[in-house]
Amino acid sequence: MATLAERAETLRSVGVTPLLTTAQLQARYGVSNWTVNEWVKAGCPVEPTAMRGRRFDLEAVRRWMADRQPAAA
Repeated sequence: MATLAERAETLRSVGVTPLLTTAQLQARYGVSNWTVNEWVKAGCPVEPTAMRGRRFDLEAVRRWMADRQPAAA
């Protein structure tokens, strides 16, 4: 089974980015479903899917989190 990084590299050549489920995002950051829901309410980028589902572009989430970090003094 390929890792996310390996799948991302394979898909990058055709211009596709793998999207994470809520559970995968939770596992990636070690947070709860509640925390992910709070992030979404605060503006975390989400890719909607059919049937009220949602997926997360890891790079977009990383950029969003970096933008929320206070500037180093």
